[in-house]
Amino acid sequence: MPEQQFKRNTAYKLRIGDILIGKPVINEEKFAFLELGDKKIVRVNIIGNIVDKYESEGERKYVFLTLDDGSGQIKLKAFGDDLEKFKSVVQGQTVTVIGVLRNWNDETYIAPEIISEQDPKYLLLRKLETEKEKAATAKPIEKEEIMAIKDNLLELVKNSEENGGIETEEVLQKFSEISPSIINQEIKRLLEEGIIFEPRPGKVRYLG
Repeated sequence: MPEQQFKRNTAYKLRIGDILIGKPVINEEKFAFLELGDKKIVRVNIIGNIVDKYESEGERKYVFLTLDDGSGQIKLKAFGDDLEKFKSVVQGQTVTVIGVLRNWNDETYIAPEIISEQDPKYLLLRKLETEKEKAATAKPIEKEEIMAIKDNLLELVKNSEENGGIETEEVLQKFSEISPSIINQEIKRLLEEGIIFEPRPGKVRYLG
């Protein structure tokens, strides 16, 4: 009898912020996939920095790694026999992670299949790559919609004043369904009009 071929799910190239805004779909109390736009995501390909590592010391063996790519943070969790594959991964490394999404206690995390060290420059390349893909698939936006986006963007910045402003990465996450180039364009326009200002690069505040 011929051996049945196993079809592996596509490992989507994403940023962590995309995963965090996705909707976990649970089927019969088990995580089925992450719904993001029209995609049903099971496996991911992420580039980020290892910012924390915790390894258990008791009988139950596991390693928890925290991955950060500038758009958010997500846990990588390995258990049992998988530990040996990731023992050499250390805090401070830039890595490419290919793995399967899991969800437990309302937390979405990655069960890594591969973690390989990467040149830090690929973090920026991945950001540009995903932004380009979003721009290519984004539907054309009417003038009225642009005005609504600008109003909502301004409202978001205003409401962030009690926190001393808002990071532009967080703004992009809030408007994830819209092309980043459009959001960046409207941020630039508000800066030029003197309605908002940058206390430092990558952060904006309301000026009025």
